Amino acid sequence: MPIYHTLGKIPHKRHTTFKKDNGGFYYEQLFGTIGFDGMSSLLYHIRRPTMVKEVIKSYSVAPKIAVDKNMLSRCLGGFRVKPEDDYLKSRKPVLVNQDCQIELAAPTQSMKDYFYKNTDCDELLFIHKGEGILKSLFGTLKFKPGDYILIPRGVIYQVDFDTTDNRLFIVASHRPIYTPKRYRNWFGQLLEHSPFCERDIRKPEALETHDEKGDFIIKVRKQEMIHEYVYASHPFDVVGWDGYNYPYAFSIHDFEPITGRIHQPPPVHQTFETDAFVICSFCPRLYDYHPEAVPAPYNHSNIDSDEVLYYVDGDFMSRNNIEAGHITLHPAGIPHGPHPGAMERSIGKTKTEELAVMVDTFRPLQITENALNIEIPGYHTSWLE
Repeated sequence: MPIYHTLGKIPHKRHTTFKKDNGGFYYEQLFGTIGFDGMSSLLYHIRRPTMVKEVIKSYSVAPKIAVDKNMLSRCLGGFRVKPEDDYLKSRKPVLVNQDCQIELAAPTQSMKDYFYKNTDCDELLFIHKGEGILKSLFGTLKFKPGDYILIPRGVIYQVDFDTTDNRLFIVASHRPIYTPKRYRNWFGQLLEHSPFCERDIRKPEALETHDEKGDFIIKVRKQEMIHEYVYASHPFDVVGWDGYNYPYAFSIHDFEPITGRIHQPPPVHQTFETDAFVICSFCPRLYDYHPEAVPAPYNHSNIDSDEVLYYVDGDFMSRNNIEAGHITLHPAGIPHGPHPGAMERSIGKTKTEELAVMVDTFRPLQITENALNIEIPGYHTSWLE
């Protein structure tokens, strides 16, 4: 999201000396993307951000693929994922391809003993249950149920939960995640017809600066491996920063649905985009108001994309026997639509309270062993009358 933001104290000009009050200098770090051509921020550290003491160990976290070439519509019971204390261990990849990894997580404890950095992917955390604070070298972000938290690749962070009953739906993307281009003018400002605007974006708040030396473990993800680094200074020693590249939060409850006289296609619900997949938000809204409108979606074939729906709350009117936390996958090439009776039930309805997150990928998704462990069997035959 290209919005300029700054916190703390910074020098008048970039790439110039920035002296400490008690002598010495602060250390500048460019946090940039796409070489030196993409979004970036400049951070100023008390100590050099490069002081590696040792690498303790490295180990694989590659997902275990169970079905490589999937052609079945599937339903997963997301709340069947068992809670685990550790944040990283709790993250279970269920659907993956070359561009993204869709994960479920139910962490019960905050990150206290280590910091985390994903150098491969932007991470989009959807908070289904739980509240707390995301802490990073850019400052703090409070979160609550319904929040999307976008963490650009390379950000060092910790998650501090206020609760033990936490449920997260996570999309880790090898492609940069942006707001949809069609919602922005050529200056980058969100347009009047966009379903959200800049004032809905929550940027980092308090900048917590730690002037500490010691042994600080940062778990770095790179090429499906975790490398445990020990740094000699606290990673959150930033006294100030400015730029465009930083974590931010956006609540699904601040998405303003676009409606019409007849049924609107899924792109009106689009919230984020990459060049490899899109993410949409299905929110409570008024139904179509043509006197003969059919509010339920029409049968359609995803010729070019796999469709993933994560059900958050409410009654998803086009499906039967769907509960909160369920995930449905409809693979490209197989038509799908309302379950038997759903179209008929929708006629005459004036509104819906459904809440869901959709991910449409342009390349096929693989099914992991984690997914098969929580699969609800028989979904692909559930359209039989």
